[in-house]
Amino acid sequence: MIGWFASHWAKVVEAWRVKNVRRGFYGTLLITLGAFSPAYLPRNSPWWQMLTDAQISGWPAKLAGTLFTMVGLFLLLDAWFRLRPKDGASEADVYAYHHVRHWAILLIWGAPFLLAPPIFSHDAYSYAAQGWLVHNNINPYEAGPAVLPGAFADQVSWVWRDTPAPYGPLALQLQHLIVDLMGFRPYASAVAMRALAVIGVGLIGLLIPRIARIRGADPAFAAWFGTLNPVLVIDFIGGAHNDSLMMGLVVAGLWVTLLPVKGRFNGWWLLGAVLVGIGAAIKQPAIMAAYALPLMARPWADWSLREVAITAGRVLASFAVAIGSFSLVTVATGLGFGWINAVSVPGRVLTIAPFTIIGQAIQLVLNLFGLDPSGWAAITVSRAAGVVIAAVVIAAMAVTIARTRPLLFLALGYLTAALALPAVRSWYVLWGGLLLPLSDPPRRVVNVAVWATVVLLCYNGINMAWRNDAMALGFAAAAGIWWLARTHRDTSPGRGDRRRKVPGGAAHIELQED
Repeated sequence: MIGWFASHWAKVVEAWRVKNVRRGFYGTLLITLGAFSPAYLPRNSPWWQMLTDAQISGWPAKLAGTLFTMVGLFLLLDAWFRLRPKDGASEADVYAYHHVRHWAILLIWGAPFLLAPPIFSHDAYSYAAQGWLVHNNINPYEAGPAVLPGAFADQVSWVWRDTPAPYGPLALQLQHLIVDLMGFRPYASAVAMRALAVIGVGLIGLLIPRIARIRGADPAFAAWFGTLNPVLVIDFIGGAHNDSLMMGLVVAGLWVTLLPVKGRFNGWWLLGAVLVGIGAAIKQPAIMAAYALPLMARPWADWSLREVAITAGRVLASFAVAIGSFSLVTVATGLGFGWINAVSVPGRVLTIAPFTIIGQAIQLVLNLFGLDPSGWAAITVSRAAGVVIAAVVIAAMAVTIARTRPLLFLALGYLTAALALPAVRSWYVLWGGLLLPLSDPPRRVVNVAVWATVVLLCYNGINMAWRNDAMALGFAAAAGIWWLARTHRDTSPGRGDRRRKVPGGAAHIELQED
């Protein structure tokens, strides 16, 4: 055991020697310092009192926190771009990507976040309050945190204090467990929610490159885009979102499905469906992966009656196992299916969701001419249309793309669902984004995905600056991030690129299993 730790620590030290790895660490460290500004820090946290006593909780603290965060975002994104696998790499970049383990980079970049306040989000405070409700025998599906006034409810954003929980029942019981382990301390419980997210990130970081190798995709690109992505580092580790554990279980289900076949019958995808069902008990979108699992094990060959019947039977079996696992977990938690009545909760806040923006534009015109007394009809209709359109698009992809490229279907299906929801968060886009490299996408798709990462980072930065009353800094940082991305725009890898050559035939040794 000591030898194992020593060898892995040596790999972390080796990663630290790379300049661009250290650059990314300095970025997350600055973002961590920025998180102690008033933007997302609840007033009942121990840090707030310390800042107040030191008389640095006013506008100077907001300005400093925003500045730290914006510089940190710039450094992290720059480091990410510089570490990308590419042709014509410098000697330093070749060393970084062929002698340094991607998990060591992820560990170094995520380390500053481990004890930091939740980054760019209040959700972890809601998780703690929901765990406190369960501890007091109150079902979070039936009441919001405000039903128990006190420190747990006080640190929840006012928008969510009276709303029921939309999460899966296993997530709520795990939140309850964290609250108990933290001795019922509100702020410590919220920070400790990161432990669950780190488990998800660990599964993602461990298995994404392995799945890419099995499927014939580029494991170096999968590690770079899928596990070192700045949005994943910030939102999953820093933000402590339960989407991380959900996707970790989905990725585990995908990997299990690809285990070597022994004998004539490959039943590993059924075990994968169990993991997907457990993932859905964390957060419900995981269930979509149940469609892809049997198609990964056995592609849908043609439209003959026999082939359609076999495929349909396997898909139904996958969903039955996944839903059955989800239901068993739900019964075991004792919380029931009350989340069904709370699925609209995330949409109560206006975000940059495409169909919400369209509805707002139409609503603005209607309100201008006094054509809608409710002031909300266009937004409601537009959001409903988005859900319908997404359902049609996903159904179409399920009988076209999924037949031969189930992982591409899953990535695009998750992205379609995330963008069509009434509320879009940057961590929602990770559902499909971290799976995208597994499908060996063409360059144009890679470029769109990279620019989406940039846009999400800019949005998070501007939102944080707005909360700190420092919008000018936010827009300036967004402009800088945009300029940085443009300097790297033509260097992202994609399908059709020539294979990168590594001296000595040591290609991708940083992704070998330990």
